[in-house]
Amino acid sequence: MPLYRRVPKRGFKPLRRVEYQVVNVGQLAAVEESEISPETLRSRGLIGTLRRPVKVLAVGNLDRALTVRAHAFSAAARAKIESAGGRAEVVDQRSDSGQSD
Repeated sequence: MPLYRRVPKRGFKPLRRVEYQVVNVGQLAAVEESEISPETLRSRGLIGTLRRPVKVLAVGNLDRALTVRAHAFSAAARAKIESAGGRAEVVDQRSDSGQSD
């Protein structure tokens, strides 16, 4: 029997899948600036590259008002940022795609 018939076929990876770089709200609390953007996160070492979009998740607590710019937010993360008095602003990924890291 040929090899391609003996090897198990597993799953599939969508071609248009978006893989986000994840940052938690607790990690944002450790940054000193009041305005946080993907460039700030890159300089602090919280994300690896500026080529992939950033998503903020709600793990951790936030004790001060921050303006956070990212490509996506979970609903709970947006609620935590806004309850602390801050703002969650969505950045358009197409405008960032020309930047290098």
